[in-house]
Amino acid sequence: MDLDAAEAGRRRVRRPDTLVAEEPLEIRVGPAGPERRRPLTVTMRTPGADLDLALGFLFTEGLIRSADDVATAQLCAGAETPNTYNVVDVTLTPGVPDPVADATRHFHTTSACGVCGKASIDAVRTRSLFDVSDDPLRVGAEVLAELPQRLRAEQRGFDRTGGLHAAGLFSSDGNLVVSREDVGRHNAVDKVVGWAVRERRLPLAGHLLLVSGRASFELTQKAWMAGVPLLAAVSAPSTLAVDVATEAGLTLVGFLRGRTMNIYTGGHRITS
Repeated sequence: MDLDAAEAGRRRVRRPDTLVAEEPLEIRVGPAGPERRRPLTVTMRTPGADLDLALGFLFTEGLIRSADDVATAQLCAGAETPNTYNVVDVTLTPGVPDPVADATRHFHTTSACGVCGKASIDAVRTRSLFDVSDDPLRVGAEVLAELPQRLRAEQRGFDRTGGLHAAGLFSSDGNLVVSREDVGRHNAVDKVVGWAVRERRLPLAGHLLLVSGRASFELTQKAWMAGVPLLAAVSAPSTLAVDVATEAGLTLVGFLRGRTMNIYTGGHRITS
């Protein structure tokens, strides 16, 4: 329905519409052996790059430290008929603690929130393996201003549906390294981080992460966990996101739109 087109006689049009897919993904984790891995979490996500999503989630939650902590990760059959392959089974290498056995960890994530169900805010403040405070990254403001359009050009799912978030990893000179889309902001970031885990690219020193929505606490922490020294968002940050960025020594940029941006922390990394 287009109210502005009423005078032209085109107020109502019936046509098919393309919707973004949102389905549950169960992540099962445990040691190798004949026993089935137990469920750790269920997250609502857009299917695609599911192994990257699982690895990224495990890494940004501090449950694995590198790809060496994972023996196998595979999509497996769920209980649905026909099978939807909405389960990722992760086998840990010997000596890696089984997170399912830790009663203090309770995960149930949604497409809107990456930290829902945490036992406490202290449990959310996972400490990163990487120190980003002394990362020598420098990015020109002119380069930074061009990145939303470069990421937007890769958002093919958004073009069809208008309902997907995106995360893009860029080099200091503005070249896109990898991008991922998902109905959830945190999932898109986890897919990027999971790619880096699988490709053994961590820490992501000298890179910057751009997200298509706002810069929330969980996205800032995920960037810190991956060793990214600069997080930029096209929308607003939250107070807790700024607090975490300050604590980490991470540069946080918000409202990156057109030729303007707000620099909240780490302004020394943005050159004019």
